[in-house]
Amino acid sequence: MSKHVILLTDAHEAPAYELIEALRAAGVRTLIEGLREVEAELALARRQESEGSAVNEGPPPLAVLYEVVPGADLVEMQSARDHAKTFWPGTPLVACRRHGNGYQTLNLRNLDGATLKRLGFRAIADKAAQLPALLREIEGHGATGELKLPEIIQKPVEQGSYSLPLKLKTKGVRAAFELVSSLHFIGDQIGAAHTALAGIDQLVGAKCWTIYLISDSNTVEASCLEAIAVRDRDRPRGPDADEWRRIYLPDEDAVPHYESKAAHLAAAGMGTIKKKERGKHVLALPLICGERILGVLEGVRDSDNESSFKKSEIELLDALSLPVASALANAVRIAEAERLSQTDDLTKLHNARYLRQFLLNEIRRARRYGSSVTALFLDLDDFKQVNDVHGHLVGSHVLMEMAGVILGSVRDTDALARYGGDEFVIVLPDTGMDLAGIVAERIREKISQYTFTGGRRLKLSLTASFGVATFPIHASSPQQLIACADTAMYEAKAANKNCVRFSVGPIPNPRVATPPLEAGQTTED
Repeated sequence: MSKHVILLTDAHEAPAYELIEALRAAGVRTLIEGLREVEAELALARRQESEGSAVNEGPPPLAVLYEVVPGADLVEMQSARDHAKTFWPGTPLVACRRHGNGYQTLNLRNLDGATLKRLGFRAIADKAAQLPALLREIEGHGATGELKLPEIIQKPVEQGSYSLPLKLKTKGVRAAFELVSSLHFIGDQIGAAHTALAGIDQLVGAKCWTIYLISDSNTVEASCLEAIAVRDRDRPRGPDADEWRRIYLPDEDAVPHYESKAAHLAAAGMGTIKKKERGKHVLALPLICGERILGVLEGVRDSDNESSFKKSEIELLDALSLPVASALANAVRIAEAERLSQTDDLTKLHNARYLRQFLLNEIRRARRYGSSVTALFLDLDDFKQVNDVHGHLVGSHVLMEMAGVILGSVRDTDALARYGGDEFVIVLPDTGMDLAGIVAERIREKISQYTFTGGRRLKLSLTASFGVATFPIHASSPQQLIACADTAMYEAKAANKNCVRFSVGPIPNPRVATPPLEAGQTTED
């Protein structure tokens, strides 16, 4: 038989679907057994008789699970404990809390962890999602070894989850306030993580502090953690900026690869974990924002010359975990909002707002280093006919296809933006007129040879007219550069479309040679 657990249920209670589904997703088989009121002597006799039979051959269960509902009867729980001890001696008994819904359970009280431990439960899962990680921890100790589960720090229900400990001294309150305040002014995750560790290290000392983010992973067996900030006491700290960056930035040399089991347990929803690993005291706290675990705060102390984390320290860290998690989540929201404000909704390319800022930065850099910046302004020819004949949905899909066609012909350092309607602008940093003309011609040919489907298996052919302008030859500012490229594009439209034209520009520069005319092109073009 594969890995399995025994789920004890009362006659009047069906097992929770979430619990069965969590075990199934983790590859653990669930055998459901209803509790029977059997005298201890008869149960023991049955057990002794079956020891030599083939019925009980095979691996023992990983654990015996019992669902604890709000207002659970102690007599029933003792019966479940006795039943488990009789038929599966030595197998850990795990309590799985079952949370009720609605007004029926408002006045029913959950048994605390200490009471459940006294009743004989070796571990407690507050949520069904915690079971896979808890069972992995049980399985790792072997069937015969002594079970030493990590200490799971339960939060009291009555205590405010976000308030600082009452016994915190004035200096600690000031440091905690400064930490929380500083997090409000940081808009990126790495900066927020480093700031958080710097403040936490002043309040609670440790050999190493690490903040992990939970990466997207398709596996159910383990959480994928990515360290984004670390503060290691053993690394020398110098006064200069390079030394500071080497210590705190998350490169390979600066990040110690602890990634403890406690961190994975906390990431799996097991709550705050305190345990000893590889001769070190480890504390891992989940960083929770809303209903989602964003990451884990991990602290490591040497067991030789440092004591384990105290209860007061854990309470303080637990209180600070919320603003840290909020800062990490807000950084993602800020970055996403900034990205969306600079992204075209339809094509997912950059928009005109991003284009203006990018062009401004590149022209400043070009002025500093004496280089060139070229803008290509392209407009699709007769695109209105696509919308008139096939509808705007087809036209929108064609624009998305067009974005992919153009993207495949530019460099990573270039910027491609949808300027509006069926107009696109490409900014080529460090690029002169000759090379820009070659790029424009290559994109023009690629568009004319591409077959657009419009999302409906159509076979549409399109062309585009290009205008080219270069800083500092044709323009001296971002606005002027776009205007010159736009004017050159209209000259291409006037020249029977589907061609490339260069701007004459309002600022002639006699020291720069004018590009050669194309075949059939006149100075009036």
